[in-house]
Amino acid sequence: MPHTGFGASLSSPKVNVAIDTGNHFLNHTLDGFLKIGSVAVARTAAEETYNAVSQGSMSQHKFEQSLKKMCKEGVYWGSIAGVYVGMDYGVERIRGTRDWKNALIGGALTGALISVVSSNKRDKIVKDAITGGAVATAAEFINYLT
Repeated sequence: MPHTGFGASLSSPKVNVAIDTGNHFLNHTLDGFLKIGSVAVARTAAEETYNAVSQGSMSQHKFEQSLKKMCKEGVYWGSIAGVYVGMDYGVERIRGTRDWKNALIGGALTGALISVVSSNKRDKIVKDAITGGAVATAAEFINYLT
């Protein structure tokens, strides 16, 4: 029986949040969205804080712009990560094996999909697919080494 739940744990230096929707594909996709989206929000917050400190002031308007930028970046990078994690998991389920080739295929499909949604032309779509596959494969190899 499908169920939903939310759990979190905090132990230094790892933060882990688990959402159980009853669907493994959706669980993986949401996990990728939340993790990478949170990293994007934190990066933007640090960047905006640095800008405010270096300028020596922070207005209400600038603060609101910073919050909007944090949300926009979090959703953008979280969405890309969610698509990639979903693709990687889907490829794993279709192939029936877990290896670096899933990352390559999932990264290439994600790169192509994001490029198509951005209304790019065929050459740019192919280049983005190659880049997505290369970055995902490199990340998989780095993850394997640690």
